[in-house]
Amino acid sequence: MMNIIYLRRFKDLRALSLSGNPIAEAEDYKMFIWAYLPDLVYLDSRRIDDHMKALAAMKHQYGIDELKHREALMQAQLEEEQALRQQLQEHKAAFVEGLDGSFLFDSMYAEDVEGNKLAFLHGVGELLEAYKNKFVVICLNIFEYGLKQQEKRKVELDTFNECVQEAIQESQQQGKDWIAKFEEKHLMSLTAIRDESDLASMELRITEYNKDITELFDLLMTLEMQLIEQLEETINMFERNIVDLVGTFIENVQSLLAQCRDLENHHHEKVLEIAINTLEKMAKGELDEDLPDGVRALFVDKDTLVNAVGASHDIHLLKIDNREDELVTRVNSWCTRLVDQIHKDEVMRNRKRVKEINQYVEHMQSELDNLDCGDILD
Repeated sequence: MMNIIYLRRFKDLRALSLSGNPIAEAEDYKMFIWAYLPDLVYLDSRRIDDHMKALAAMKHQYGIDELKHREALMQAQLEEEQALRQQLQEHKAAFVEGLDGSFLFDSMYAEDVEGNKLAFLHGVGELLEAYKNKFVVICLNIFEYGLKQQEKRKVELDTFNECVQEAIQESQQQGKDWIAKFEEKHLMSLTAIRDESDLASMELRITEYNKDITELFDLLMTLEMQLIEQLEETINMFERNIVDLVGTFIENVQSLLAQCRDLENHHHEKVLEIAINTLEKMAKGELDEDLPDGVRALFVDKDTLVNAVGASHDIHLLKIDNREDELVTRVNSWCTRLVDQIHKDEVMRNRKRVKEINQYVEHMQSELDNLDCGDILD
């Protein structure tokens, strides 16, 4: 019977037939369904009585209340997960996902074995905490700046699309006006040709009509050429603007990430200084700290220690470099794909429009060509 609850997710379910299903033989079958599927109108081809539905709801009220509570929790969790996914997509669109916290910093130490060992040294823990706080502030600055820049790019793209659509609609409307005037004259011209009894006069009218068709074709093609020039100028301006926006974004992000490298370099120098002092104390037997064996293994000699500190430093710089390369590559690729697609869309639009013009003019010409002058004269 509990499998019936699965059907609650179908919010528009109004009729259900379980006749012949073994569940229909279960005790309290109808009352259970009436209670747990309150929006159902028909069960087994019979309309559900509202009074019986109310009795069923009262009978199973405790179970229904508990179920609704669970459903509410599940719905809230689902909405939260959807919101997080939507938020992540927005952050990815801005190319700053994972920069709204300590993710980048944490990733620097996730695979840094030596760095985690060095954190046991006296003074390194406090140094590391201060380093992390400053590093995360820079990441948050990149994140907030990235969202603002994404909004600027979106406004620029929306404005461009509006300008393009406005130009196209204006051109199309002008073309429609010309076609409307032509078709009004077109009907009169065809009628006049059909009614003409004199062959010479008919040929003159046909010649004039051909001239009108050619004139319409020239007008429509000229209009399209003007639109092409207008859109080309608009596209080129948009391309310059979006490239400038992307370039400024990259330049400023690189500047902020350079600050992260400066922090890392400063931290590296301080850790190396602490490590060398610890090694000297250890050599003199003045070290009061009880270091784990894994940490002591780094202090066998100065070269081993310096190499360990340097390896930790290299891992951190590599993580920063990789994040910068990823951001730059993705935003440049996005910009290139966007501009390329805009140019392709314009080429396709132009081809489609020219085809429409040709087809229309050919149709008008065929109507004229199909006039059987012999039949008209007879």
